Amino acid sequence: METNVLKLAAQNAVVIFSKSTCCMCHAIKRLFYDQGVNPTVYELDEQRHGREMEQALKRLGCTPSVPAVFVGGKFVGTAHDVLTLQLDGSLKKMLKAAGALWL
Repeated sequence: METNVLKLAAQNAVVIFSKSTCCMCHAIKRLFYDQGVNPTVYELDEQRHGREMEQALKRLGCTPSVPAVFVGGKFVGTAHDVLTLQLDGSLKKMLKAAGALWL
């Protein structure tokens, strides 16, 4: 299942594995939307194999399992990591390099 998760993560510039009931997931998705980025979002609680995907994310080192953010096919981290990157300006550079942000 880890291979499947990594394949999904590599298919778009920004991929977020989320849960529809998670407030931090909502905040991270909003962060990207507010910057003009349209991430691909997989709501694990709405996916047929969501539980297995969540376990795969944990095995890949994602703790907590959601939100799990991938930029340019690479695991960026969870909410704390993404917010840290946003605050130090690194996130915008990563988004531009991945082709997710044009300006």
